[in-house]
Amino acid sequence: MLQRFLMVVAFVSVTVIMPGFAVAEDPPPPLPVEPTGIIETLPKRYPPEWFLIQDSAFFHMSDGKVYVIDTSKETVGDQVQGMFNNSLMGNILQIPSRGEIMSIETFHSRGTRGERIDVLTIWDTVNLAPVAEVMLNSGDRFMGMPQRVVLHALNDDRWLAIFNFSPSTSVTLVDLDQREVINTIAIPGCSFIYGNGEMSFSSVCADGRMLSVSLNADGTERSREHSEPFFDSDDAPIFERPARVGDIAYFPTFDGQVHPVALTGAPAKPMAPWPLYGQGEEAWAPSGIGIDGEDDLGRIYFLMNPEANGVDGMHNAGGAEIWVFDPETRKRVQRIPLQEWGLTFAVSRGTEPKVLVTNPIDMSVELYDGLSGDFVRKITGFGQETPLYLWGSR
Repeated sequence: MLQRFLMVVAFVSVTVIMPGFAVAEDPPPPLPVEPTGIIETLPKRYPPEWFLIQDSAFFHMSDGKVYVIDTSKETVGDQVQGMFNNSLMGNILQIPSRGEIMSIETFHSRGTRGERIDVLTIWDTVNLAPVAEVMLNSGDRFMGMPQRVVLHALNDDRWLAIFNFSPSTSVTLVDLDQREVINTIAIPGCSFIYGNGEMSFSSVCADGRMLSVSLNADGTERSREHSEPFFDSDDAPIFERPARVGDIAYFPTFDGQVHPVALTGAPAKPMAPWPLYGQGEEAWAPSGIGIDGEDDLGRIYFLMNPEANGVDGMHNAGGAEIWVFDPETRKRVQRIPLQEWGLTFAVSRGTEPKVLVTNPIDMSVELYDGLSGDFVRKITGFGQETPLYLWGSR
């Protein structure tokens, strides 16, 4: 038996070393040396099919991010165009004329503790690189769910207005050319910023009125005026985030109405409200985080919940459909049934609008055709965790 075993070992050994009996292929040639120092760039103004997806990193908020996504592509590798950071529930604003994205952020000197630093970070759209910072008064800036009414460009895009909530309310003006704060204006009892001409802004107040503030050329306050009350904060509150077409902002209400407000220069002028629902649809009402939008065709969009009207606490639950209206005729022109429940959405610019919706079930985003209402594709796997606010490129 031992002799037979030794013969087998010898045969195998000879076989391995004999020519023509190689046990493995020759190793592949080394990879070529890759060039370094190459920096890809993006267009100064993003195409209409691109969206900004703001992931607030809800469970570790200092790691918030904004992804630039091309929704016309089919694979993740082609969809992701870039990313930049946005720390601690910041808000962003695209200013196409400047080729810049404004980003309000908060940091602490020891990461999660220490001295608080509030800053306006200015990113350029071509390189997605920070090009400037403006230090803000620590502890003033609004820190809450991202939304469109926290930042607004004024004075032909030379100033940035920033809403503060500390809990007193005010608006800080930043000169974007000089990169410095020029003034802070108190707006007690009122909140958020709605553009109302180049040199004025409005805010919505808890007593149901709109405050309008006009500014001088140096950023100081020239005048202020309140409108008449147009909603009841207790019995029929409005969402603070309106859809807007031209100079008219359309504020939806918790009970399925919409209040138009003309913002053609101070003062703001509330107009007659009208219902979003028709006969037999009285249970429907707006609901969600990013609940409204508008397109370049002059239409307005609302995320609608079939059980929200009259149910306390349902205004943030999200919705099953997006309803599209012609505000001139006050008629619904499109219903977009969603594949899954929707939490927030954004509309692209252009004559062929697309609608991007956050699906809170798996935190993906889903694309729909704004004209036909057809589902186009699901976009996921690009690193998102909690994409709680979406922005169409501007």
